[in-house]
Amino acid sequence: MIEFKFSNYGDSMGTRLLGARIRADLRPLLDGNNRVVLDFSGIDTVTNSFADECIAKLLLEMPLADLKAKTTFRGLTPMTERSILSALKRRHIQILNNK
Repeated sequence: MIEFKFSNYGDSMGTRLLGARIRADLRPLLDGNNRVVLDFSGIDTVTNSFADECIAKLLLEMPLADLKAKTTFRGLTPMTERSILSALKRRHIQILNNK
């Protein structure tokens, strides 16, 4: 299992630009058979736009089932969890509607 610590990028995850940068760093870790722990410990803020850019846009490159199989979350606050789940749901619905 590989740990990916979002706190290495700061304590606030607020912009699409940062989301894209972190997704670029995270994406190679999801190749192969590794399971990646997405560790949000110490993160104060995760905006919806960051969650979409960093996490939900991974659905453009892999099916939801694969993303679920390859990742697990740690250190989520209730607000952070809502932002991520909301972004994943919106992106998943958009992908399904465009098929």
